[in-house]
Amino acid sequence: MGQKVPPGLIRRNQIWHVQKTICGQRIRESSGTSDLKEAERYLAHRMEEIREAVIYGVRPKRTFREAAAKYLNESNKASLKEDARHLKQLDPYIGDLPLEAVHMGTLQPFLAERKHQGSRKKDDKTVKGVSKRTKNYSLQIIRHLLNLAASEWLDEHGLTWLAHAPKIKLLKEDDKRAPYPLSPEEQLRLFNELPPYLGKMALFAVNCGARDQEICQLRWEWEVHVPELDASVFIIPANKVKNREPKLLILNRVAQGIIEEMRGGHPEFVFTNSKGRPVQKMCREAWRSARERAGLPEIRVHDLRHSYGRRLRAAGVSFEDRQDLLGHKSGRVTTHYSRPELKNLIEAANRAGTQEGHNIDTLTILRNKKRQVCGGNLA
Repeated sequence: MGQKVPPGLIRRNQIWHVQKTICGQRIRESSGTSDLKEAERYLAHRMEEIREAVIYGVRPKRTFREAAAKYLNESNKASLKEDARHLKQLDPYIGDLPLEAVHMGTLQPFLAERKHQGSRKKDDKTVKGVSKRTKNYSLQIIRHLLNLAASEWLDEHGLTWLAHAPKIKLLKEDDKRAPYPLSPEEQLRLFNELPPYLGKMALFAVNCGARDQEICQLRWEWEVHVPELDASVFIIPANKVKNREPKLLILNRVAQGIIEEMRGGHPEFVFTNSKGRPVQKMCREAWRSARERAGLPEIRVHDLRHSYGRRLRAAGVSFEDRQDLLGHKSGRVTTHYSRPELKNLIEAANRAGTQEGHNIDTLTILRNKKRQVCGGNLA
């Protein structure tokens, strides 16, 4: 005689499924098992979980992995791929933990392990461990995710996923390297070592101040021609910009020349690699090898942006215009400009234009013996 199947369980493709209305809530889901006894336990657990939520307001236990999946499915952040990479690294450490158990105490094994992973350059020496800035990126994602779970994410009972978010404290970034604006001679040395496709992207970056991902994702559909000025600009959508605001990308003569050179290539993306495919990230093996050959092992892609900002300042471009040209958050509507305003910005960008490290006013950059920029961020 076979086992008696309790009401609410139905077998489908060897797996038991729950089909039951509990406290007015209709449940249709898989138990994930072919074993009847285990399916009965699952059904009893779900019935108790729903009763506690409906009658007593008790939140179901949800893991950090479930919260991470929800975040990745619903977010439209420009840096979502980077967030996904950090969440994947976090999963072995806290993925199975219930949300209320994620705090600075349970994060210590992850932080300790990251301290001994990888290697980086500091003061011309190889230092093991991931930078505190990188670890803070992970902590910021965790903090944001927990805040969403405690304030915005509601379940079918109207309860937030988390009663309150624990405080996630960021690390003091005392190992952070100062920006390194390139001198004209250093720019020439570095760019000569880059493969042609990457050299064009780098030259574009140092002539418009765009970030790595803005350049890699730059699309032809974002281009706007301004016939009155015989020039083009790009309007980058807010979801592709770090500060979540649409960005007007002003091109000087050199940057405009690169755009014309790339025109007619890929149907969607402005920049592609040597195989005609979109570039995911500028700082990869080709960049790292080139900077080593150029004798500039510290140079990051972001330093191209710092170089542009420093040259704008050296050329006497006003603070407000520098903000607009670099896409800094300023409170102004930075995609709505009159023709005279656009003309002014293009002229300002041209004053910092450089083809091969030349064509700009003489720029002296003072550095200390550790090759750090004196005075911090000069941009």
